[in-house]
Amino acid sequence: MLPRLSSERFTAEAGYRVMVQVPAPEAAALRAAILAEDPLQWGDYDQVSHETGGVQRFRSLPGGVNAATEVAVEVPCLELSFFLPEGAARLERVIRAIYRAHPYEEPVIQVVAALRTRHIRGLDQDNPNRFWNRADADWVPDAHRRGVPGTPQPGTEDTREA
Repeated sequence: MLPRLSSERFTAEAGYRVMVQVPAPEAAALRAAILAEDPLQWGDYDQVSHETGGVQRFRSLPGGVNAATEVAVEVPCLELSFFLPEGAARLERVIRAIYRAHPYEEPVIQVVAALRTRHIRGLDQDNPNRFWNRADADWVPDAHRRGVPGTPQPGTEDTREA
């Protein structure tokens, strides 16, 4: 059972963390199939997912479409993970989309009960740790950098000297 969290700074929402392993070259197509079923919204953002690179190892057993292998084989893969709010119908639609788009006979999909936190809008905007309150780090996307054409975030005027 997941704990109930209460805070003046954030809210907590129950749902599912979905993790699926996919060969790296197939990840974009799989992500597109998932997004066709759900926008993966997280507060003021959508298309929110995470990818971790690695190697998938497996040994094919007799009975599947692929020939049985004596030793494990390796495939460069990504693990794509994302959060879905509670709701069996939504979860089932997304998993069906994964099965349709995935290149494997037996996709590696894990679904875990999870909590996600959501900020309470308008709080903590002046926190010096927020990226918009300090010099642009290398990881900040161009769309969120000061001095790059686009809509600046409120209160993020560039006060640095040229």
